[in-house]
Amino acid sequence: MDVEEKLAIVLRDVEEVITVEELRRVLETGGVGYLGFEPSGVFHIGWFVWALKFKDLVDAGIRMKLLAATWHAWVNDKLGGDMRKIHAAAKHVALVLNALGLEGRYELVYAEDLVKDSDYWATLLKVAKSVTLARVKRALTIMGRRADEAESDFSKLIYPLMQVTDIIYMDLDVALGGMDQRRAHVLQREVAEKLGAKKAVAIHTPLIPSLKGPGRMDFGGVAKDEVLAEVKMSKSKPETAIFVIDSDDEIRAKIRKAFCPARVVENNPVLAIAKHIIFRGTEKEFIVRRPKKYGGDVTYARYEELEKDFVEGRLHPLDLKKAVAEYLIEMISPVRERILSDPEASAVVKEIMGSETR
Repeated sequence: MDVEEKLAIVLRDVEEVITVEELRRVLETGGVGYLGFEPSGVFHIGWFVWALKFKDLVDAGIRMKLLAATWHAWVNDKLGGDMRKIHAAAKHVALVLNALGLEGRYELVYAEDLVKDSDYWATLLKVAKSVTLARVKRALTIMGRRADEAESDFSKLIYPLMQVTDIIYMDLDVALGGMDQRRAHVLQREVAEKLGAKKAVAIHTPLIPSLKGPGRMDFGGVAKDEVLAEVKMSKSKPETAIFVIDSDDEIRAKIRKAFCPARVVENNPVLAIAKHIIFRGTEKEFIVRRPKKYGGDVTYARYEELEKDFVEGRLHPLDLKKAVAEYLIEMISPVRERILSDPEASAVVKEIMGSETR
């Protein structure tokens, strides 16, 4: 692939890149990128968005690191702060990525690999000296926290500093994350300029909304990334997400119950799944099957065609839900079978859940 072909692959279905020209230069010469994740539970379909983009970056020639942010998850009280379960969750994510065809194509790094080096903490102190308390508090949304939550647990304020330090310490060219990670990546670029370090290109993927929809929350005056943190799919709320271990019937039932009002696009998780997981900015054959008396089967090659029919009332929410559910089953079932049929991978899931898997 030439640079423009690589760029097209990386840019498809991303929400934002800071900046495209910097990204083009990295693709010309090759570089190192990363995705940092909190090991906090069983892999759900919202994570497929960044996982598939992670694969795009590998395919485009970027040497990708997957950072299992174990210390970060501990600071953020994930899995009750149980480091044994946190490590099990990290291993689970790596096993899912391997099942998606990435085995041997990326480097798995644990937070422990970084924090054991005194240079890491020296870098963190330099980062801390270059920012104000107010600036750090504004970045707490990256961990799904409000600024005032640091009042009762000071360690929460260290989290954004660690994320910035991770990128600088590993000397990364590219930082990948969902839109909820935007504040950390922008903060890194600001700090790097002050410290004379490398500014990482920030690539932000869309977030899949909660299956339950936004409810009656009033988001007036709230920053966009804080809104996204409230309405996105979440492992901590099982009813809002579809997991890689869910059965076919569970997937169908969850999608059938999902928020999907007729003609409404905003915060519609079923349309978001179609856009960001099924189509992903490319053309494909997506068939919605329905009885002849309701117009018969219809095939869409582009997401925009599907959305247009939905908004104009030519595509019923139930027909859309059935088609999306069957696509997800086709995508998830091989991953589920690989995870649950492998004794080691299945044991890891049981460790995370603390109970027998289905």
